[in-house]
Amino acid sequence: MARVSEIRYVGYAVPDLEAERRFYADVWGLTEVASEDGLAYFAAAGAPEKYVVRLRQAAEKRVDLIAWAAETRADVDALHAQVLAADGRIIAPPHALETLGGGYGFRFFDLDGRAMEISAEVEAGPFRTLVRGEAIPVKISHVVLHSPDHKAAVAWYERALGFKVSDWLGDFMCFMRCNSWHHRLAFLPGPPCLNHVAYDVLTVDDMMRGVARLKRNAFDIQWGPGRHTAGNNTFSYFVTPAGNIVEYTSELEAVDDEAWVATVRKPSAEVMDQWGVGVGGPQTMPHPVADHGLWQAPAL
Repeated sequence: MARVSEIRYVGYAVPDLEAERRFYADVWGLTEVASEDGLAYFAAAGAPEKYVVRLRQAAEKRVDLIAWAAETRADVDALHAQVLAADGRIIAPPHALETLGGGYGFRFFDLDGRAMEISAEVEAGPFRTLVRGEAIPVKISHVVLHSPDHKAAVAWYERALGFKVSDWLGDFMCFMRCNSWHHRLAFLPGPPCLNHVAYDVLTVDDMMRGVARLKRNAFDIQWGPGRHTAGNNTFSYFVTPAGNIVEYTSELEAVDDEAWVATVRKPSAEVMDQWGVGVGGPQTMPHPVADHGLWQAPAL
């Protein structure tokens, strides 16, 4: 079975592009690498991806696109066949991409109507080894999605994109991997939408320095700092000016992709946060609502 290999970027439509642009560049720690015609692209300094966030000026907030990487052009073609076999609706078949960085890929809707892209041969961007204490994102760590039938969504992503289940939290949250990291994707029940995007930082100290920078810029922590059990990663969650949830995380667990056996963890406060010292919680973050971009092909 073909599988995606990594996450590339998340594309958002936002009503106030300048406010969101200032947040990602001046507060969150990404680098603006290009802008044109109401679009702005932001890279993470520690990763070779051309960009990890794309912002588009629009009247209505929505998630335009979630993009995944494949290792080769042949993998792109094989994944296209798997998506078709899983009854995924194709937006555009495999072709030479005209977006920033180019490459070869295709777009489709998942079973809930979210627009996805899979690509290979995309131009790499400049990157460097970060230094402890910079407290800026290395790369995107994972995305968490809501689905009205989250168990069906898990099965669909296994079948269509080659994800593997790493762990369940009770029967309501599933953590999935596409490489040796414990999770790059997770599902929760709820209306079809994005829950949050997490960004790796080098260490827990970098996370805490990042928390301090957000606080100095009047962005209060919504939940954290803490450490999850599934994946053993640290966490701190914030909300962008447009109302999108973002997370600083560190020390995500690496697993043996072939030998790892999924477990079901009983939900509890200690499982959600091993430390139990942070502020807020899931209940303090924006309530999930169905995304306004479902079943709509991205404008760009």
